[in-house]
Amino acid sequence: MPHALRELGALDRAVYHAVAVTPTPHLDDVFRLLSTAANHSRLWLGMAGAIAMLGGRRGRLAALEGVLSIAATSAAVNLGIKPVVRRRRPERSASARRPARMVPTPTSTSFPSGHSASAFAFAYAVSRRYSMLALPVGLLAAAVAYSRVHTGVHYPSDVVLGSLIGAGTAAVVTAALQDRLSPREQPVRGHLP
Repeated sequence: MPHALRELGALDRAVYHAVAVTPTPHLDDVFRLLSTAANHSRLWLGMAGAIAMLGGRRGRLAALEGVLSIAATSAAVNLGIKPVVRRRRPERSASARRPARMVPTPTSTSFPSGHSASAFAFAYAVSRRYSMLALPVGLLAAAVAYSRVHTGVHYPSDVVLGSLIGAGTAAVVTAALQDRLSPREQPVRGHLP
């Protein structure tokens, strides 16, 4: 098992390095801006506001579950996992330091990616109520997760596992809220024949 973990770590670092040294001048600004837009879940909170305003009661429920899922996920990641795991952030190599890609390196530890966890928590919760939003919100969440590797502040495993943690936390939150937020079935009145 220790050999397999070492090999997975080597693979993780190799993928990070491959992304870092691959020139992508037309994508650098896009991923930097996307990564920045997701800081402090601003992107998701803005989307929640739009869904709540435009989606009626179902939109308000989807937005509420999305925001509560982000809150629970952020607490789990930042208060529970990061202080225990304490993985150092990647070192940016000189060839990977392109101004168009650079975002400030957060002071928190690297594992798991909070951006990825929040993105997939929101995507899971909203998609549950609005299946038509599953693909666009899921793709946006995946783009935010990838942007954290592209900008050099996370290893790929940080974003993959962060995404799974976010979706898993959202599944627990939305299941717990199911009976509280969904209208109850009214019993059928009358006599059986």
